[in-house]
Amino acid sequence: MLARAAENLYWMARYLERVENTARLINSTTHVLLDLPLGATFGWENLVEIAGLDNLFEQNYPEADEQAIMRFLIEDTRNPSSILSCVQYARENTRTLREVLPAEMWERINSLYLYVRDNATIACRSRRERYMVLNSIIEQRHAIVGLVSGTMAHDMAYQIIKLGRNLERADMTTRIIDLNSAVQYPQDGALHETLMERVWMGTLNSLSAYQTYRRLVSMRVDNNGVVAFLLHDMRFPRSVEHSLSEMESCFKLLPKSQQLQQLTAQLRHKTAQHITDNLDALALHEYLDLLQADLGEIHNALTQNYFHAYQDGLPPVDNGQGEIEFAQQ
Repeated sequence: MLARAAENLYWMARYLERVENTARLINSTTHVLLDLPLGATFGWENLVEIAGLDNLFEQNYPEADEQAIMRFLIEDTRNPSSILSCVQYARENTRTLREVLPAEMWERINSLYLYVRDNATIACRSRRERYMVLNSIIEQRHAIVGLVSGTMAHDMAYQIIKLGRNLERADMTTRIIDLNSAVQYPQDGALHETLMERVWMGTLNSLSAYQTYRRLVSMRVDNNGVVAFLLHDMRFPRSVEHSLSEMESCFKLLPKSQQLQQLTAQLRHKTAQHITDNLDALALHEYLDLLQADLGEIHNALTQNYFHAYQDGLPPVDNGQGEIEFAQQ
């Protein structure tokens, strides 16, 4: 496989996962705001901070109100991580990959792009319309994942797609958890407990995890249980540890991936050993920041190992079949 084609596959998968997770992050924030009583504080500006886009937002918008932030996250093409931008990038990458993807893949992604393009402005008008549009985006994204998993050969190209999807998923799961660290709860003890339960229920719902959590963990929702579940539970496919495990299995099937296997295994082990019970909001936020940095390190190593090594003057490697394999360090 050409290194450039592999890079396009990887980013196509990341962009599509980011589309779904941004929709989930927005819905989660909306649920948090709907549940907040008097005495609790949480602002829309926290959403762009958690997404790591606060500097870019400030360059383009004078005020951080709900409407401006929704435009920025959903339809603003000046934001490369907006839903519309990500779908557009995924569509362009898919256009060059038709020979390695299922025939219907282009049609599904193009259809998603047309839907987002036509409905992005509508989604910014009201919370009701936004909820409906974002849910439709999530459903269409699920159809694409099902198409890939159910019809694509589980070859090297498929492993690259899985890598991109799971790295992006792990990162965004940490950001959705981090959303709750920005909530300032009222001092009333009884109200604090009730509100905290509602907020963490919203977090689980935003990841389609509420029923699974109640079945596998507990009928009672609390911060310790939810954080442990979303970080550590291998039975839930959106947990950080499960995503890392999937990445590790992909690396084992790719050439010259010893360093990447080691990095991923170390992070999975470190995550499994870290005790998250009774962390206050600041400590949890700092830990999640470290997790995101470690995931970024894996991304950088993967990019250098497979996609950008040729930039250092390394010659291409002909596999004897007229194709150039991944450039290797």
